Amino acid sequence: MNILEDLEYRGLLYQVTDRAALDELTARESMRLYVGFDPTADSLHIGSLLPILTLRRFQLAGHKPIALVGGATGLIGDPSGKKQERTLNDLDTVSNWTLKIRDQLSRFIDFNAPDNAGMVANNYDWTGPMSVIEFLRDVGKHFGLNTMLNRETVSARLESGISFTEFSYMLLQSNDFLELFKRHDCVLQIGGSDQWGNIVGGIDLIRRMTGKQAYGLTMPLVTKSDGTKFGKTESGTVWLDETKTSVYQFYQFWLNTQDNDVVPFLKYFTFFSKDEIEELAAELERDPGARLAQRALADHVTTLVHGAEATERAKYLSGVLFSGDVKDLSVAEIEEVFEGVPSAEVDAHHPDDIVSLLIASGACPSKRQAREDVANGAVSVNGERVTDVDLRFAVDMRIGGQYLVIRRGKRKYFLVRFRAH
Repeated sequence: MNILEDLEYRGLLYQVTDRAALDELTARESMRLYVGFDPTADSLHIGSLLPILTLRRFQLAGHKPIALVGGATGLIGDPSGKKQERTLNDLDTVSNWTLKIRDQLSRFIDFNAPDNAGMVANNYDWTGPMSVIEFLRDVGKHFGLNTMLNRETVSARLESGISFTEFSYMLLQSNDFLELFKRHDCVLQIGGSDQWGNIVGGIDLIRRMTGKQAYGLTMPLVTKSDGTKFGKTESGTVWLDETKTSVYQFYQFWLNTQDNDVVPFLKYFTFFSKDEIEELAAELERDPGARLAQRALADHVTTLVHGAEATERAKYLSGVLFSGDVKDLSVAEIEEVFEGVPSAEVDAHHPDDIVSLLIASGACPSKRQAREDVANGAVSVNGERVTDVDLRFAVDMRIGGQYLVIRRGKRKYFLVRFRAH
């Protein structure tokens, strides 16, 4: 399959300005293409993975990718998909975020490929020095007001209100495409389907200013079959920065993918071949309980983002939940792995016998039930089965001097943290 056929198989080809011409172009030569990423935070999140990996797919097919960081447009705010104005951030903040995002993008783009090296650009380089007069005369005069008002990103906001600042975003992004076209012979912009109007605006501007043809391609916005928002968990956004979303939490996000979503996500977010994806899909049909497709997805994407060594550690920590063998974990790992399980914080002088701890943690509702569960071998603490109803837990038996991990039955975990004296 050529690159467009591969994208089509994966469900990544949503809109194309001229499919036949783009098919011919991608087959004939190595072309420049770009995706823009606005620094609206100090890290990209997994919603950015789709365009990043699509850019990488083009590079693997022999094309030359440009990752554009929006040092300028990040100061304005894209109205696409937003019901209200974004909060404006100051120049120093956006500049700092821009550097961090440039670094993240460098994990996915090969800047040393001998024939099709990628590059990172910053649109502040050409937008920053431009005066208001230049912007209005050289760019603004090519955009009809009626056309802009009819763009979905603008029309959706007319009732609730949109400032001239965000209204001008389309012009800035269109000018980015023109600048990359002139500076680097970039002929294709790709992005999410919410960027279609902005992409078409850039193509029109290139045609008006140069008389030449450029192209646009969009990918679908990722949705989940259960109606919940992709990239969000109970604890919030899933970030690419491991200090904001730990590698373990990142791995767990993909591992917990629903059966209905896992095959589309394998197509979207992995570089598995069609045969490999269809084999995993068949395994899912045969034995959904084995979750081989989810494991392959989590392993592959976590390795892409965080590397093989970090992925192996995340897999080990995931295994802890099944084995219950937690005694070698650090305090930080305990807090990471057992985030969200029922927990209780008790005073350092709280009774440390097993019955009292089972009640304090919420694992058992009464002393009678606690004694029965211990006597029946249904309770483990820090990975060790407890059968003595009079057992007490000294300080040196706590993980890091702070934690006891209680497991009742096979799957129910409870955490007890002892406050310092």
